[in-house]
Amino acid sequence: MPLAIFDLDNTLLAGDSDHLWGEYLVSQGIVDGEHYARENTRFYHDYRNGTLDIDAFLRFTLRPLSELPRERLEALRADFLETCIAPIMLEQAHALIARHRDAGDTPMIITATNAFITAPIAARFDIPHLLATLPAERDGRYTGEVEGTPTFREGKVERLAAWLAEHDRDLAGSHFYSDSHNDLPLLERVAHPVAVDPDPQLRATAEARGWPVISLRA
Repeated sequence: MPLAIFDLDNTLLAGDSDHLWGEYLVSQGIVDGEHYARENTRFYHDYRNGTLDIDAFLRFTLRPLSELPRERLEALRADFLETCIAPIMLEQAHALIARHRDAGDTPMIITATNAFITAPIAARFDIPHLLATLPAERDGRYTGEVEGTPTFREGKVERLAAWLAEHDRDLAGSHFYSDSHNDLPLLERVAHPVAVDPDPQLRATAEARGWPVISLRA
């Protein structure tokens, strides 16, 4: 059963859930609006440009999780999923996942966005296997720190390798779908790399290497 691996943000979603979560927190008055919005946008541009300081970004994005009780966080997340995420879940993404499932492949999402945000999104895509950045917890609350290796760039390769070893699987026949040049370390390791509505850097690389380039937004 080959793996069908999907990036999440701007691949299966017509937007970035991490960035949208920051905007949502601003809209709800949970964080300092002007400063947080500015930094949220700056980090997003750094990500798109390939210059993101992942440690600084995670300190920024995980801090609000540590400042609110779990019940409040879960209520906010439920509203966020309905108002911000449900409208950008792509119908063609559902269809692509279904085609792989019908072919006997094992769907998986691997994303740098933290698991608090992405676990319920993966569930809505009916994908049980999720590798995401893990927010550290203590005594039922988030600490604002990261547990283990963030699933970003080479970290996606590292975390996937650990999952493969744990489940006695390999990458034979595997697909990986992504929009971002930040995912080149993993795209270069799978059997079938696919660029999905790619950024300019990934599009150029895909065209140079003869990788398929598809759109889930047409």
